[in-house]
Amino acid sequence: MPKAGFKSITVSEEVYDKFFEVFEKSKSELMMKGINSFSGYVTYMLEQTMQKDKTFARYAPKIEKITIDEDRVVLKDNIKNRIAEVTIQRGELFCQLCEEKDCVHIGYVFSLPDVYEVLNSRGIKHPK
Repeated sequence: MPKAGFKSITVSEEVYDKFFEVFEKSKSELMMKGINSFSGYVTYMLEQTMQKDKTFARYAPKIEKITIDEDRVVLKDNIKNRIAEVTIQRGELFCQLCEEKDCVHIGYVFSLPDVYEVLNSRGIKHPK
């Protein structure tokens, strides 16, 4: 049981080991930032990720990933109470719901790390 005010999560040993390895190698640098425990390091990394990814932090409660297929991502837009399908058309992402190449759904798709890596490898960039 975690102590009061805390929650526990379960991760695979592989994920745990990767994070712990980085923590061990970076201990002195992390101590200078006030991070003196592995738990503190994981919390810090989660907070950093959410800060860096403003799209995800801003829209995550409003948009949910349903599924990812070969050339499309299906999302649930909780604000519009609709399904948004984002597809690849002519080397660009296109939102079938908004009928646009740059909308919140496209931004959300780019905020998904596993999808972003695939898009990046195909040369598909987020419109600025």
